[in-house]
Amino acid sequence: MSNLIRRDPFNELLRGFFIRPVDFATSDDLEGPKMRVDIEEDAAAYRVHAELPGMKKEDIHVHIDGPVVSINAERKQEKEVKEGERVLRTERYFGTVSRSFQLGQDIDEGGASAKFNDGVLELTLPKKAPVQTRKLSID
Repeated sequence: MSNLIRRDPFNELLRGFFIRPVDFATSDDLEGPKMRVDIEEDAAAYRVHAELPGMKKEDIHVHIDGPVVSINAERKQEKEVKEGERVLRTERYFGTVSRSFQLGQDIDEGGASAKFNDGVLELTLPKKAPVQTRKLSID
């Protein structure tokens, strides 16, 4: 009856902590990477810079609908394992990322241009000329 065993749950929890790496995944890590964008404006156009590292330009799609711009990109997994090799850890993200945002004015789709260089998508989106209101004279 006097054989009480004293346990320290905190010590038992940390016993293997410094031996094995522990990965504390956050909710952002589980969702995948986010597309970072910078948007600039001048009198004639909007300029958008979107970071898409590791993407191929063939896998990036931009859609313009009035003032709404949508960017979609997909990174496909290229799995190449050689004989005798084994993968110990994979941290690179494979899948799709997308981003939509609304600008203050409609975009002239015909004059819009896009460049992709060093993992950065650069969009030049000219503003559509505002529609002039017209006053009708009554005869």
